[in-house]
Amino acid sequence: MSFAKKEYEFLKEIGLGPHNLGCYASGVWRGNGPVITSINPANNQAIAEVTEASTEDYEEGMKACFEAAKTWMQIPAPKRGEIVRQIGDALRAKLQQLGRLVSLEMGKILAEGIGEVQEIIDMCDFAVGLSRQLNGSIIPSERPNHMMLEMWNPLGIVGVITAFNFPCAVLGWNACLALVCGDCVVWKGAPTTPLITIAMTKIVAGVLEKNNLPGAIFTSFCGGAEIGQAIAKDACIPLVSFTGSSKVGLMVQKTVNERFGKCLLELSGNNAIIVMDDADIQLAARSVLFAAVGTAGQRCTTCRRLLLHESIYQRVLDQLLEVYKQVKIGDPLLSGTLLGPLHTRAARENFEKGIEIIKSQAWKILTGGSAIESEGNFVQPTIVEISPNADVVKEELFAPVLYVMKFQTLKEAIEINNSVPQGLSSSMFTHKPEVIFKWIGPQGSDCGIVNVNIPTNGAEIGGAFGGEKGTGGGREAGSDSWKQYMRRSTCTINYGNELPLAQGINFG
Repeated sequence: MSFAKKEYEFLKEIGLGPHNLGCYASGVWRGNGPVITSINPANNQAIAEVTEASTEDYEEGMKACFEAAKTWMQIPAPKRGEIVRQIGDALRAKLQQLGRLVSLEMGKILAEGIGEVQEIIDMCDFAVGLSRQLNGSIIPSERPNHMMLEMWNPLGIVGVITAFNFPCAVLGWNACLALVCGDCVVWKGAPTTPLITIAMTKIVAGVLEKNNLPGAIFTSFCGGAEIGQAIAKDACIPLVSFTGSSKVGLMVQKTVNERFGKCLLELSGNNAIIVMDDADIQLAARSVLFAAVGTAGQRCTTCRRLLLHESIYQRVLDQLLEVYKQVKIGDPLLSGTLLGPLHTRAARENFEKGIEIIKSQAWKILTGGSAIESEGNFVQPTIVEISPNADVVKEELFAPVLYVMKFQTLKEAIEINNSVPQGLSSSMFTHKPEVIFKWIGPQGSDCGIVNVNIPTNGAEIGGAFGGEKGTGGGREAGSDSWKQYMRRSTCTINYGNELPLAQGINFG
């Protein structure tokens, strides 16, 4: 059977058809839930249908996953790393097709879609090396003929609930680490990007099958809130990684905590770029453009607040307004497009509601401020002159809306940066060492990502990704994030014949 549009035929190369089963459980494709339609946000027309997972599918899949975990955790870590290496190679072979799918179904421009898939490939490479470095510590014991050491063992199963804006990269941050750490993965992709969930799963499933490993090592579900709730409530899942809004994240955390599970939360961001009086203005303007307009303002690391020193305020603003005029809006799959559509009609409506609130409070819209009449979910990139104390500044409007404000001193700029409930990413443009080290120090930015002379977005996988406060406190991807996917045991071994007690206690 053919797709409705000829340009969708490439989807067959990554195992997709006009009708797809959206549950991979027990190593078998199935689907007994509702039938949904994947929508192209550039024209709001159907791409393909997906039959979602039912709660019965979930329960059957989890039984198999629990059994598969017993096998997977006993395979040596470097051998698990070899499987992840093969997953990376399989992704490389389909990089262009998968990237095109991300652009088609999510709405980000093609370069960003391909970049997202490349990010998973990078995570695979990172995880392969890590598989030989899951090291514990040898700790000196105060007791003679005793040895203390740390052992890191798999948790068992890790649940991963991802969002539409990075429909597969966030899976990579979690799954690559979880797999080399010896954990099975249960993935619920975003309800509005089911084709990406299916295509990614087929890549992983193919590698497991090729190596005669249980398919249940990687289990995935297309579905809505009921599947997410099942993962949060499931006592068989010691760790749940959730990406989404702060409001829903709190609900997930409460549910997981009630069963004494652990949460890894990647929630809302409200990120600021600060431009000091000595900054390279051209570099800052280019960075702000990517940070505020990239992914149509739908990254958690999107720049939403621009803080300009009063002495260079108008110069930066004039340059920024000029580059905004040159932003090409249109089909994200076409060359030259910089701004694709918002992901859904609801997101476009939210943008319009946000603009109405801004207008009702008499803040000045310098450019943009309107939805674009079309069959897709396109809006104008928008810049608003506003006070840092305005209520709307404290909230995250998930669209290309940039709030611009003045400051006089470094202290004031840092206070404004830290004044919002969220704490994900931040950046400062300056060349002064004393300012840089103040910014990254204990009295500087309170965010999890603190940059200098680069945008707030576009993080590399080598560092730990995540934020503080309302962003949730989770850390994923690089650095020592792997430790969250394992359980640590402190082991004390007595290899002598005496029983000396710690702290010099004499007990009988």
